[in-house]
Amino acid sequence: MLQDSRFTDMKIEAKPLPFSKPLTGISEKTVSIHHDKLYAGYVDKKNEISEKLAVMSHGGDVSTANQSYSELRALKDGESFATNGVYLHEWYFQILGGDGKPSGELVEALSAKYGSLDNFTKYFSACGMAARGWVVLTWDTHDQTLRTYIGDAHNQGGVWGAIPLIVMDVYEHAYFIDYGSDRKTYIADFWKNLDWNQANELFAKAKGK
Repeated sequence: MLQDSRFTDMKIEAKPLPFSKPLTGISEKTVSIHHDKLYAGYVDKKNEISEKLAVMSHGGDVSTANQSYSELRALKDGESFATNGVYLHEWYFQILGGDGKPSGELVEALSAKYGSLDNFTKYFSACGMAARGWVVLTWDTHDQTLRTYIGDAHNQGGVWGAIPLIVMDVYEHAYFIDYGSDRKTYIADFWKNLDWNQANELFAKAKGK
């Protein structure tokens, strides 16, 4: 491991869960596996990849780089996968632990955008049934509007310039212990656990307020 600032400045640590209350429908066992193993594993891999890239970007051998296969290409692909694995999980955890009662500026904006909050939740939930990995409500800084995107992998489906506000994990590990294959019920319970205060704070920050 590098012993200088090239690596230590980039190294991250897994953040603790931002909520402590039990979740509706989602067991402590699921949350523990999700946070302590999967999320923490992405943190470790992000650090490992960052260390290797730090060597390459500070005079290391990059002469074999090419688009078919090379160590650099593999590391850069792994970098976006691991990094988004960290960030998406952190956004997902951040908006859990609430009472699910909608209020605030984001709710008003969603009602205006989609015709009603009910329309939005139905649409977002349907996206959750269609996606293989993630559903993300974002503030699109290019168009200055709310948009919902899906991703089948951590580094697929994201749009640059779109800031996540509400992130839902729909990989099987997020619900299979508690719901089996019943993803629809997991999604319904997701809304019961949503912390709209946190989502409103993210919305205000994304818009630069």
